[in-house]
Amino acid sequence: MKAIELIQALSKKLETSSQAQLAGVLGVSVGTLINWKNRDEDLSPSQVASALAKSQSAAVKRAQFETIQPIVEFYRIDKCLTKREKSWQVLDGGEDAILYVQGLKAELDNSYGIYIFYDSRGHALYVGKAREQTIWKEMNLAFNRKRDIQTIALVHHPERNQEFKPGYEKLRQPKDTRLELFDLAYYFSAYHVDDGMVDDLEALMVRGFANDLLNVRMETFAHSRA
Repeated sequence: MKAIELIQALSKKLETSSQAQLAGVLGVSVGTLINWKNRDEDLSPSQVASALAKSQSAAVKRAQFETIQPIVEFYRIDKCLTKREKSWQVLDGGEDAILYVQGLKAELDNSYGIYIFYDSRGHALYVGKAREQTIWKEMNLAFNRKRDIQTIALVHHPERNQEFKPGYEKLRQPKDTRLELFDLAYYFSAYHVDDGMVDDLEALMVRGFANDLLNVRMETFAHSRA
């Protein structure tokens, strides 16, 4: 097989659009790729095997270093109402926000992976995944979702304009109150995760902290779902 034929076949199969991109996937330098193309001779079995071995090594390296990439960690939630004021979102990344926040919102709205909500002490409350929709959309849906598990005893105090009466005059009993994540969450982290790893990473985190999180569903690993 001619080197040029192998390179063309690999480029088509791997859907690369440039020599640099193909060289990166194969784990060789652009110069090596050019030398192969300029050779008007057949590749030896050893050369083909070497190319495959380098390609495998490059794939393993990408899996190790690019599968999970942090977007932001322990970012302080600054909740605000949506434009229609029907729900809350974790921050306002609109035109009036500073560039840093606008950039963060844009990155979350273009990424898929895993997000985590924390309480004011930095303890994890909830782990969620974003595969079908972006992290921005999924995390804001979770931010507003009602869950019976988020119920704690609280005292309901008057919000209308009326005279205060101390507890020894009018005792107000604590009652079970269901809260949303927007009442509990104080920080969030978000990570871009390769599509093939999203489900398993979520399952690992939920199962690893099963007694600390508000997640109702106990996620399973890929081999268990098959």
